[in-house]
Amino acid sequence: MIDETGVPAEQVLDEIRELRVGDRPTHGGRLFAYVYDPGVAGLDALAGAAHAGSAHVNGLDPTAFPSLLAMENWLVGAAGGLLGGGPGSAAPDVVGSVTSGGTESLILAVKAARDAHPELTTPRIVVPASGHAAFAKAAHLLRVTLDTVPVDPATLRPSVADMAAAIRPETVLVACSAPSYAHGVVDPVAGIAEVAAAAGVRCHVDACFGGWTLPYLRRLGVPVPPFDFTVDGVTSISVDLHKYAYAPKGVSMLLHRDATLRAPQYFAYADWPGYTMVNPVLASTRSGGPIAAAYATLRHLGDDGYLRLATATRDAVAALAEAVREVDGLRLMAEPESTVVCFTSTDPALDLFLLVDELTARGWHTQPQLRYADLPASVHLTVTASVAPRVAEFGPDLAAAVTAARRAGPVELPAELLALAGSLTPEALTPELIGGLAAGLGLGGGPPDRMAIVNTLLDAAPAALRERLLVEFVGLLQRPTW
Repeated sequence: MIDETGVPAEQVLDEIRELRVGDRPTHGGRLFAYVYDPGVAGLDALAGAAHAGSAHVNGLDPTAFPSLLAMENWLVGAAGGLLGGGPGSAAPDVVGSVTSGGTESLILAVKAARDAHPELTTPRIVVPASGHAAFAKAAHLLRVTLDTVPVDPATLRPSVADMAAAIRPETVLVACSAPSYAHGVVDPVAGIAEVAAAAGVRCHVDACFGGWTLPYLRRLGVPVPPFDFTVDGVTSISVDLHKYAYAPKGVSMLLHRDATLRAPQYFAYADWPGYTMVNPVLASTRSGGPIAAAYATLRHLGDDGYLRLATATRDAVAALAEAVREVDGLRLMAEPESTVVCFTSTDPALDLFLLVDELTARGWHTQPQLRYADLPASVHLTVTASVAPRVAEFGPDLAAAVTAARRAGPVELPAELLALAGSLTPEALTPELIGGLAAGLGLGGGPPDRMAIVNTLLDAAPAALRERLLVEFVGLLQRPTW
């Protein structure tokens, strides 16, 4: 409950610092998901000061706060130039909008494509199965049918022929990834864009994850395939500045090849007695803080700074991948071609979910990925520049974690629980059943220290049941404090 009298400022800050003790470390090069740390001294202070200076500026009306408009336009120009657009390019008229994150950028890309075809009552989008889950969220929210195309278990990419075959008269958008989040591989963008253009359909490249780093990796000699506005048929690109541009959360960007393509993205409404609303993004009121922080970050690091950070990241990826290759029983899901190292187990005695817990116990925070179709469970490492100074420590810890996981595992769920996971429907989940499962999995008093048993249960469940279980489990964690 809110206090009857105000709490002194330093006491409040002490409370926040105490609460933060249980969080994963956002700096130090040992967290392989969720946050992006360049390891650049002073950058946090600069971004924080810029954020604070514009936190109360409102992006609702650019005519009232021209500073925010100027910063946003500069960011769009920087991203557009990096991704093959701008004066003198094949896409000289690139425009864009700053959003709160990659999910919003993808939702807006789908919205713009849908609203460009008001004559269609059942619009559809074509997305590889490896496409980000935000496409499914966009389809759900916007009432668009999602047609997923399987990926090859060996290449982890969709085939151009399969993408072409999935396009229907109702298709308004075809999407691809550069790279896909799960495995870090770049889809065949040029081929997919070509078949989309031939069908008269927009092609969106989800480069939220790699858009800011792939151009620099290419300059360093990494064989990055064409994926940006230099590819004919690519109509829009999303790129997150809070990933490898290393801006604070949450700043993403949706770029369109020209203003005509962007026009349906806007929402405007004048049929009420208040101000006429016009929004390029989902939110109306937007704090200027994240935009100012991104502007300060990009201006400070500059092109040479990003090239140095990409160099450090490339070297860290190579060293981490070699550490995985040296461990018997582990296999890379794909040879790294961006900033991801993803591996799986080839040894039935080596439980990946136990391995993740063992790595966590040694201070390495990785991301487990559950089985999907023909793809095995895997461990995902998002590699940032801050990992480079710590990378030599990872190999020995990985070997020790593998030994410990083999000794302890694999996790074996009770037969009745396995049978339940295989036969239960989401509709059959009752509050009592959820409560019993949560108690048995150790989810009663907050997130457990070890997640192997939870991940094993989720891995055994069909996707629909997995979704419902996660909703219920997270719901148990998100309760008010009275």
